[in-house]
Amino acid sequence: MPDYRELEDDQLERIADGVILKPDHEQGFYFADNGERIPPGWYVNIGWNNFDRIFNSAGIREPMIGIFIWTVVFATASVALTFSVGLALGVVLQWEHLRGKAIYRILLILPYAVPSFISILVFRGLFNQNFGEINLILEGLFGVRPEWFTDANLARTMILIVNTWLGYPYMMLLAMGFLQGVPQDHKKAAALEGASASRVFFKITLPQILPPFMPLLIASFAFNFNNMVLVLLLTRGLPDIVGTTVPAGQTDILASFTYRIAFGFSSTEFGLAGAITLLIFVLVSVISYVNFVAMRRGTEKRVDR
Repeated sequence: MPDYRELEDDQLERIADGVILKPDHEQGFYFADNGERIPPGWYVNIGWNNFDRIFNSAGIREPMIGIFIWTVVFATASVALTFSVGLALGVVLQWEHLRGKAIYRILLILPYAVPSFISILVFRGLFNQNFGEINLILEGLFGVRPEWFTDANLARTMILIVNTWLGYPYMMLLAMGFLQGVPQDHKKAAALEGASASRVFFKITLPQILPPFMPLLIASFAFNFNNMVLVLLLTRGLPDIVGTTVPAGQTDILASFTYRIAFGFSSTEFGLAGAITLLIFVLVSVISYVNFVAMRRGTEKRVDR
């Protein structure tokens, strides 16, 4: 049975409640008498109206600015955490006195072998506020039950924890390979001079493995800048930001924010999502260019030396 009945002048009657819907050919939507807009619409040329909405509508501009800041923080923190954890584990696994290296390597690489979407769904269950094992353990040890999915700061912390788990094996594998390329003579000479292990690492080892790491760190930043799958599967962008005119959440990044605008259950703003996508393309291009210039200048300085 159809939901609408056609009337004269391209008008429609909604059969469920008898409301008359009138077309607006300038906006490309049907509207009810009470101003309700009925999605989806149809294609019309509206020029720069979507960009005007982004910059002049507080219900879109303000959450988008906050989401952009969180996206940069999320991508930067993800790269820093995965690099730090992966490098630390790589250094430990390269320790010559460590026994059972093969077993430790297999266990630590396992998260990389499991498909990421499965790991994310498993963590969603582990962090469940009522029945998740993590809260059960925390309540048993410390008497606390964190609200992982309803508190904005805890939800963002949870996302970073899960993303670190998913990303550290890749960094660990790279670190293990790059560490083998550091000349042992340099370390031995520094040790003979009385340098501590930490000083040898930060003054000799780290400066030699950072240059080959840089392109991979930049690529990791670009990947996490658009890591929409993690957000949608783990938190779905929730908790929501209050007072917005489009779907927007505290844990949304720009990619998931755009996806929810375009394909959310109560939103089909394809034109607005396309405008935001173009802005994201410009932002990522600028960030990538700045990183490329910084990397090239660093390479030129090393060549001059």
